[in-house]
Amino acid sequence: MKIINGGSYKDERGTLRFVNDFDFSDVKRFYQIENSSTDVIRAWQGHRKENKYFYVSSGSLLVCAVQVDNWDNPSPDLCVVKKVITEDKSKVLMIPAGYANGIRALEEGSKLMVFSSNTLIDATDDDYRFDKDLWYDWSTEYTDEHGL
Repeated sequence: MKIINGGSYKDERGTLRFVNDFDFSDVKRFYQIENSSTDVIRAWQGHRKENKYFYVSSGSLLVCAVQVDNWDNPSPDLCVVKKVITEDKSKVLMIPAGYANGIRALEEGSKLMVFSSNTLIDATDDDYRFDKDLWYDWSTEYTDEHGL
């Protein structure tokens, strides 16, 4: 996983948030996710060939990722990397191909922009789903005072 840092500028007109170092040349499509509540868990989705880039446009989310060792029968003991990403810190979290990810909104109304390196047709052939409880106990309260 990689963090692409950005920043923000605020004046009397409002706030401008940016991630100028995010290179869109790898992006083929994008979509936005807004869970219906903070109880909803979207996990685990993985891709052998597709990179994902996450940007929070509103609120905050917990994003977890694991590097999958076997796509047909993954180990239940994989190391979970956990990151909290927030709207007040302009950053893009890149999850490379070979990983599965899961998300949970930490605030009502949180919105996540997802940029993908594959077209929808290519992504369909590279989509792996695993049980949401396989690698992480989502009922655990998780906070990250540093946030991303």
